[in-house]
Amino acid sequence: MRARRWRIFLGVLLTAAVFLAAVAGDLLDFIPGPLSLSPSHVGTLPRPAVLGRPAIVVGRLEAGGSVDAASLDRIVDEFTSSPGLGGDYSFVIERPDGTRLAGKDEKRSREPASTLKTLTAAAAIHALDMSSTLNTDVMLSNDGGTSGRRADLHLRGGGDMLLGSGADDPHHVNGRSGLGSLAQRTARLLRDRGISAVSLTCDDTLFGGDGAPKGIERNNPGGIYFMPPSPMAIDQGRDWSGRGVPSDPDGENGYPPRYGHPATRACQVFSSSLIGQGIKVNGSSDPSSAPLPPSGRTPSSARRIARGQSATLGQILALMLRNSDNSLAELFGRLVALKTGGDNSAKGAKDAVLSALKAAGINVEGVTLADCSGLSPGSSIRVETLAAVQRQALAGGEQADLVEGLSVMGLVGTAAGRSVGDGVPGLARVKTGTLDEVTSMCGIVSRKSGGALAFAVIVNKAENGYEASQAINRLVSSLVDL
Repeated sequence: MRARRWRIFLGVLLTAAVFLAAVAGDLLDFIPGPLSLSPSHVGTLPRPAVLGRPAIVVGRLEAGGSVDAASLDRIVDEFTSSPGLGGDYSFVIERPDGTRLAGKDEKRSREPASTLKTLTAAAAIHALDMSSTLNTDVMLSNDGGTSGRRADLHLRGGGDMLLGSGADDPHHVNGRSGLGSLAQRTARLLRDRGISAVSLTCDDTLFGGDGAPKGIERNNPGGIYFMPPSPMAIDQGRDWSGRGVPSDPDGENGYPPRYGHPATRACQVFSSSLIGQGIKVNGSSDPSSAPLPPSGRTPSSARRIARGQSATLGQILALMLRNSDNSLAELFGRLVALKTGGDNSAKGAKDAVLSALKAAGINVEGVTLADCSGLSPGSSIRVETLAAVQRQALAGGEQADLVEGLSVMGLVGTAAGRSVGDGVPGLARVKTGTLDEVTSMCGIVSRKSGGALAFAVIVNKAENGYEASQAINRLVSSLVDL
């Protein structure tokens, strides 16, 4: 018995010794643990760099040293003697303050192709609030009251042509507002009001009937390059049936056919989603056979109960420029017309863009717009006008936001494959333009030696379109070394 007590005593003593040794080792930092007699050392990291507003960033690019005249002459000579260029071209290279460094026929108007979109963008930035959104509203004009009648619901389009069919997508511009999420929020609010059945109509009256510029069909076979502005559309009405849906909805994803009535389809998708949430719509409780909601203007007495919000206009504008999106360019023209009190038509959009450019201080002498995108034949612009828009963006004012949307030569957008030389990618932000008889480019080049240059080039009726495009690539790529 006594021997057993001694064994217990020795066990406890040994356990205590081990514990005390561990505590001592921890305190003295001989072994890892939460205890320490030493003061804590908190690591410090350098303060992270914060990207400035575009106006601040581009403002820093204005300063630059002198341009070597011999190098510039060599670059210009190489361009003007390029095979396939022909003689029907204009170009200009300028400092941010407007000082002309080189050029040819700067005041001669030529067909610009999609570089025209920079004029539409400049007009939109001046006339519209780039932080605002395009809203798709669910309106209720009759909640049934005590009579037990169905509620009257109206889906009213506000110009969002980049709706998603499912959930809201906060990570992309295309699909930022999803009709599935909008239906889910709507159903919840209807149930809160004790409503389980609705009569749904589709309000697609925002833009009226005059949607397509005259003559655009000549460069728009099968409607694949352009869709008239629509009060609402899912992915601009693109029909991916039988094709793989793109993994990046904001990318350049080819040219599938489009639905003939994109607003009607958007309303039907919303209707099916609402039925899927347990709300009976226009007598149907089967999402797979939801009837097409009839069109009609929302009554003035209706009140909004739910809203879907697009990405900001600034983000949509950047997408338009980066992907050279004709449909979004025309959309912005119509939005400018509506905002400034212009005629709600394709012609009204062109007139509104020209008026907004004048108000923004851009000289539009010699400018003729056949549309707001450059797709229709018949537009003409001077390269000095295209360069003036770029200079104004470099000046750091409201137009600085335009820089965000330009393609980055060699890296992003329509100019991703258009650089020459390893040292060029990332140093030229440009807008490209291509039609059967037009190749053009305008933008801003960051010089390796410091500072920036604005430029614009238009080539019409080149002897060889591919070689003319390559000549422009070499010209712009060379400017970074000045």
